[in-house]
Amino acid sequence: MQTRQIRRNPTDWTAPAGAAGLSAAAAGQSLDRPGAEARIIQLEQGLYALEIGEAAASTGQLSGLPLPAIQVSAPPGERNQCVEIIASSGAGGSWVGFEGGTVIVKAPSGGGQVVVTAYGLPGELRAPPRVEIRRLDRPRPNGHATIAAAGAPTEIRTEVVLHIERLGDRRFPGEGWVGNRGHKLRIEAFSIRPIEVLEASDIEFKALGPKGRETPWVTDAKLCGTRGQGLPLTGFAARLAPHLSGQFDVVYEGSFFESGIAGPNRNGELCTSAMADDPLEAINLRLIRRVTSREASR
Repeated sequence: MQTRQIRRNPTDWTAPAGAAGLSAAAAGQSLDRPGAEARIIQLEQGLYALEIGEAAASTGQLSGLPLPAIQVSAPPGERNQCVEIIASSGAGGSWVGFEGGTVIVKAPSGGGQVVVTAYGLPGELRAPPRVEIRRLDRPRPNGHATIAAAGAPTEIRTEVVLHIERLGDRRFPGEGWVGNRGHKLRIEAFSIRPIEVLEASDIEFKALGPKGRETPWVTDAKLCGTRGQGLPLTGFAARLAPHLSGQFDVVYEGSFFESGIAGPNRNGELCTSAMADDPLEAINLRLIRRVTSREASR
């Protein structure tokens, strides 16, 4: 893995002086031009966590944009293959705040690049943020996961997507509670995807809605529930595909508006409130590999 530092020239962002209709002076306006520092990171094929450090610069705003801010992006690769940005600790997809954060990325066969760019007030940034790279999977000669191999992680990392009222779709690393506990923002749909060892098709989930409405089991990280209909989820369940049910457990809790936390439930059991039609506001889900008796005796 290699990193390369570049400094972006903010003057390159302006339109050519003769470009019709694009001249800021002709429009009687000035262009706000933030400073920018970037780092290019080369990754081999695999799954990684990028631990991004703080952008050391004064805080402020340009055109309403809070600065400093940090973005992780993936330039196009050969044959339209590029690094996939799977999850971020920030609330804005591939953006994290000036304090830094964690971004989960997956590099395709042949590897790829990501660009970590810090934006700040003019003249404030002196260097791109520090980036620590942590590999989450293990290289395998055949390119496939060995599901029950000794040394595989006991807890499998996941990604959870929630469709939340007034906020829309939000993507979370499946670590602890995801959603908005205590804020009474209704979850209207959700999906679950393992990001290591297992495939998206290896986990199934379903949702409950008002008046006992129940969805079929859904897989392949498809969104389960509704968008734009104002229908909250009032319960949910998750399980492994039948061929994996003896090797893993999925354990989960739900936080509801009125009754608080329900569960833990596991392996397809319905997680619901003790009160009828109590909206779901947060989920806590863990995907755990069972330890065999041979491994436990080591």
